[in-house]
Amino acid sequence: MPKVNILVGTMYGGALDVAEQVKPQFEEVGYDVEIIEQPTLNDLTQSAESLTLFCVSTTGSGDFPGNFVNFSRQLTEQSPSLTALRYGLIALGDSSYGETFCGAGRALDTLLEDHGAVRLGERLEIDAMETFMADDAAVPWVEEWIEAQKLKVA
Repeated sequence: MPKVNILVGTMYGGALDVAEQVKPQFEEVGYDVEIIEQPTLNDLTQSAESLTLFCVSTTGSGDFPGNFVNFSRQLTEQSPSLTALRYGLIALGDSSYGETFCGAGRALDTLLEDHGAVRLGERLEIDAMETFMADDAAVPWVEEWIEAQKLKVA
């Protein structure tokens, strides 16, 4: 069974809630899903039939949440080739912070692309000023993403 790893970067649990709410969408179309709250480079799936979904919130001035700092540091310092990585990205932020809105998700996207990873589709940016419950935006996006990227296996 193909696998989806959902790597979570969260400060107050919002991104983790999104990961838990979208997990069933992947299971329904034939994936084994693992939610990873303390991600490391080893968690990046390299199998051609596997996917990685990042659910990352932004904290401070566009920074990664505490549980995601080591992962981003490893990615920067070890500079691995990620040409086999296919991923999706859900970024959570607050537009009242202006230029740093979804800064962690945008920075992660750039970092992954710099290492050769291939993002499937567009990044979803969820604005806390417009969407009270982030999963209200994430669940339909994941459903559309699975369909648009032809990811159904079951």
